[in-house]
Amino acid sequence: MLRLMYTAFAFGISGVLSGLYYRELTKFNDFTDRSASQLPLVHTHLLVLGFVFLLIVLALEKLFSLSAAAPRAFSWFYWMWTLGVALTGAMMLVKGTLVVLDVDASSAAFAGIAGIGHIALSVGVVLLFVSLRAALRNTQISALPTTVRASR
Repeated sequence: MLRLMYTAFAFGISGVLSGLYYRELTKFNDFTDRSASQLPLVHTHLLVLGFVFLLIVLALEKLFSLSAAAPRAFSWFYWMWTLGVALTGAMMLVKGTLVVLDVDASSAAFAGIAGIGHIALSVGVVLLFVSLRAALRNTQISALPTTVRASR
């Protein structure tokens, strides 16, 4: 559980710093067209997907012991989610910075790496639901009377 808390904290700090970076970079370069760059979205993505979402998962872990119910699925979820948020956020930061600096940002490599980040996020969501399902099934079985549990 501490790993989730520390990771959420790291993404929270990264999200706040990315907002500061966006504000200072655009101010320094006299860049006023917010819709032309992905840079303002990095702040929101890191805070919501990295910070808030992982705090919700931490609460689910505390309530249902997801990591005990499906240890492999939950471990894979954690790493896929962390990788997905980091890759997606990093590529948005790189691409947004290039746009603000007026450099061509239309690279297929950028799109491919960002796509890998989004795929990792999708796999992470599925793995979270696998873990959640296992934990809920364990909760339902332990809530049954002892005689019914013995017959299962």
